Amino acid sequence: MDCHHSFQSILLVGFSLQVVWGLEKVILLNPPDEPVSGYNLKILYSCSRHASVHVEIQVFFDTGKSSTILLSQWGCKPGSPRVRILPLIFPDWLVFQADALVPHSEWVLSVMLHVAVKEDAMRSSRHSVLARDMATLQPRPPLSRPLKQHQLCLSWGARMLWLSQLTSMTQCLVEQETAHFLSSMYASTGERFGITRVLHPFKSEILEYLRFKAVSFPWCTFSIWVFLTRHCQQRMCGLLHHIDSHNNYVTPTLFLTTSGHVHVQMNGESGVSTAILSPYTVPLHQWCHINIDLRGNAVSIALVCVNGQQHTVQDFEHTLRHTVELDDTEGYFVIGGGRFVRGFEGYYGPVVYYRTRIPPFSTYDTMVPDHIKQVNLSGWLQSCNHFQIDLYVKMSGYLLKARQKQEFGSCTDGFCKWTEEKTLPVDQCEPWEAPTVRHRQHAVHVAKSLAFKRGGREVELASVGRTLYLLSHRKLSRASDKEEVRKIVPLLLQSGCLGDNRALHLASVLYSSGLGVKRQPNKAFLLALLAAQSDWRLALLRLGHLHHVGEMGSTPDSPLAYAYYSNIAKQTSSDHLNPSPQQVFVESVYLNNDEVLSLQTNKDHDIFHWLKHQARNGAAEAEQAVARMLFWGQQGVSPDIQTAVRHYERGAVRLGDPMSMYDFAIVLLQGQGVKKDIPRALTFLKKAIALGFAPAMNALGWYYERFEKDYQRAVQLWEQADLHGSPDAAMNLGVMYSQGLYPGKPADQAMAYKYYLKSAERGHINGAIQLADIWTTGIPGHVKRQPLGAVLWAKWAAENNGHLGLVLRTALNFYFEGNMLMALLYYLMAAESGYAAAQFNVAYLCEQNSGRFLDSSFAKQCMMRYYNLTVQSKNPDSYALIRMGDLLYGGHEGRKRDVAVAADMYKQAALREDPQGWYNLGVLVQEGHRLPLSVLTELGLEDSTVLLPSLYTRCRDANKTDSYLPCSLALFNVYLQSLQKDYSETIKFSGAVAVAVAAPPILLIILGILRGRGRSNQ
Repeated sequence: MDCHHSFQSILLVGFSLQVVWGLEKVILLNPPDEPVSGYNLKILYSCSRHASVHVEIQVFFDTGKSSTILLSQWGCKPGSPRVRILPLIFPDWLVFQADALVPHSEWVLSVMLHVAVKEDAMRSSRHSVLARDMATLQPRPPLSRPLKQHQLCLSWGARMLWLSQLTSMTQCLVEQETAHFLSSMYASTGERFGITRVLHPFKSEILEYLRFKAVSFPWCTFSIWVFLTRHCQQRMCGLLHHIDSHNNYVTPTLFLTTSGHVHVQMNGESGVSTAILSPYTVPLHQWCHINIDLRGNAVSIALVCVNGQQHTVQDFEHTLRHTVELDDTEGYFVIGGGRFVRGFEGYYGPVVYYRTRIPPFSTYDTMVPDHIKQVNLSGWLQSCNHFQIDLYVKMSGYLLKARQKQEFGSCTDGFCKWTEEKTLPVDQCEPWEAPTVRHRQHAVHVAKSLAFKRGGREVELASVGRTLYLLSHRKLSRASDKEEVRKIVPLLLQSGCLGDNRALHLASVLYSSGLGVKRQPNKAFLLALLAAQSDWRLALLRLGHLHHVGEMGSTPDSPLAYAYYSNIAKQTSSDHLNPSPQQVFVESVYLNNDEVLSLQTNKDHDIFHWLKHQARNGAAEAEQAVARMLFWGQQGVSPDIQTAVRHYERGAVRLGDPMSMYDFAIVLLQGQGVKKDIPRALTFLKKAIALGFAPAMNALGWYYERFEKDYQRAVQLWEQADLHGSPDAAMNLGVMYSQGLYPGKPADQAMAYKYYLKSAERGHINGAIQLADIWTTGIPGHVKRQPLGAVLWAKWAAENNGHLGLVLRTALNFYFEGNMLMALLYYLMAAESGYAAAQFNVAYLCEQNSGRFLDSSFAKQCMMRYYNLTVQSKNPDSYALIRMGDLLYGGHEGRKRDVAVAADMYKQAALREDPQGWYNLGVLVQEGHRLPLSVLTELGLEDSTVLLPSLYTRCRDANKTDSYLPCSLALFNVYLQSLQKDYSETIKFSGAVAVAVAAPPILLIILGILRGRGRSNQ
């Protein structure tokens, strides 16, 4: 209250000065957010001449019309500023629900509350406005308004009539008119990837009526939070754009220009459109709130930027000469980049679209959303910037000292040494020589070492970051338990600050899993965002998984997940065309599968040498296997493209193997590991085709399309290869139809879709990418949208990335070496990216806990979390289902035993023909638990009288030799118990007879033993 009086006093003082200067002013001190009758409105006003104060409202209806209503007016005499308290009395149809005395309650889009000081009509004929103020009020929907408390009583008949009408009213469905396009944060890389949103008509007839009426008179708001790290590098960068079914930009379309201005495009009837350029620019490295209001043909854009405690406010309004059309159910919206435009480099915060209303907005009271505060991107960048400046100062000093040492290092005479001593001051302390805080000493030491190692030549801070990561990796590889991980985390954070995305990703994984550090989901999310914004593949995959399944407290968001997955999926496609030592073929190796583990090899392993021996003896399959291992880095063999090419050549030339001919021709065409030789490549392709090898047909067609531009021959070869099931041929035919290159046929996106679908189902990565792209938006009249399916296809393509394969291979190598901590770390990096095999292996390593490198509490939590993630995958391993069932049955971390869910896990394992599933279900029944009816129905075991024998019989009959004996014994025990139950009296009598018969001999034996002991004691 004191603050309010202080503010009011300041205004009065300011108004007093304005009155002296002859200025009229009026201010609404406490405008309400919505129309409320009886609200006490405080108005501060002054005038230097006789005038009048008018308070009125302007009501905007859904029909596009508006009405002005005078609420009050009074005279204003010259003098000091005054405050008038005015009880607002609004029309009943604006404030209350309809009842017996309020005949109707109007639908209203918005209300503008105006107060103005006008010249006295008696003294001036113009009646001009001398000062004004206004506020926007947001009325409630009619059915959400309160009932009026009338001061008079209704007759009994009138009241009954009203109540009967009230009870017969149909209830409206609860439906949100606000569309949350983005509720989290999104890292935009500045590429053609973004978040696609599609809106549907309202289910509520009233809301849909309002939306339809507003198509030609939009009354809505778009609220966007952005953080730019770099200005647009093209002419335009996508901010938020709306695409119709004909692939045209429609209302609203927002871009950022190279200078940072906001470009706004609005469309009207007959294709007319208008572009507006904001007079201000969006600054870098600040969270900015862009608020766009559409009021018919009036557009207002406000920009509020937050830099610490400072708020910068800028806005402008523009009235178009034509009507604006906005049908938000037509086409789709894109946040960031898309098919037709790149996005900006930076981050998005929440993006909200108010479809049928304009909420109250105050530029001075703008609050940063809680999610942005929790992640604290600005705080990280600020502290990181301070660290970089400090390190740069020290690096500059070390470089200077290194250069001086280089210059005077060759001194041999006394004069030269004397000059060196005079040049290098001894007692003076330079800024870069200031003491270093303890946790930064490693970084400073690395900077000093690099400066002197390079003789004073320029050293980039990124080099320090890379060296810090290698140092932290070396320390981790020597660690014996997870407690030592905590000491490495500061090095990783400093390395990440200096630009090493590997360090950011690893630190994010540690904070997410809680390995060696306290689990901090928000910090893990921040570090993943930083790495993803730099286009780091595993971070993109991690964020895609996070939003796909809804981890870290977020709800699943398929369009947001797809934005990340599609990015790494397209990188996977390009990576396959450019093999490198940083890429390895992705293999799903489960650590509990001894058969697969035994097939892992390397160049020095016996299996690899045996394959090479078989290849030298003319075995074509062995030659293919050796070449494939070396080219793609499979089964533990490091990639060696040049050696792989020699094996391809030997299989093609010496053995006449069509597959080797094809592989050798491909590397000759592309010049991978060998000099490009197209004529020779064509020779081998034609030979392979003659031997009936379908992929060679596709490759020859690719040559005719790419080099000869002979589309007719290319299509003929692709059609033949497609009949043989070639995924590449189907993909190429889809491209021909899509781009209108198929001879004699126009562009046909529907036909292209059919071939993309065929290619994807045959396992082609590009086919999956194109299919997912189509399913994201659909093809009107031909293909429906399938956003969930699009995410799954993009995820599958992304998980074939060779950089993920390298992480998995490194983890497996550490496992074979016996370094379980490093194996766990690398599997965690892949597991947090959603890769199912890695999630299983993390849980398995925590379960085994070899050498007790993990404490029991963390190991149990790790098992629970990652086995749980594993069983949610598309095709979970049955061992994970069994172990998850055991954890649920046993209870964990204070959780109650959940027999029903445990039984469901065992059921799933049983349906995968795992005898342990059948056995565990039998144990549950023996312990007195009733299996859920759904479980029994799916297993086909509805007869409860023979349930237990049936379970153990199926366990015994499973095709696994190691389960035959325990299942048979369990089944025998069931029959024995049944026999004992059915013939209990007979068994008791037989037992008594047996005891009577056996007792004398047993007694004699015992006495003999006792006598023997007695003699020995004597």
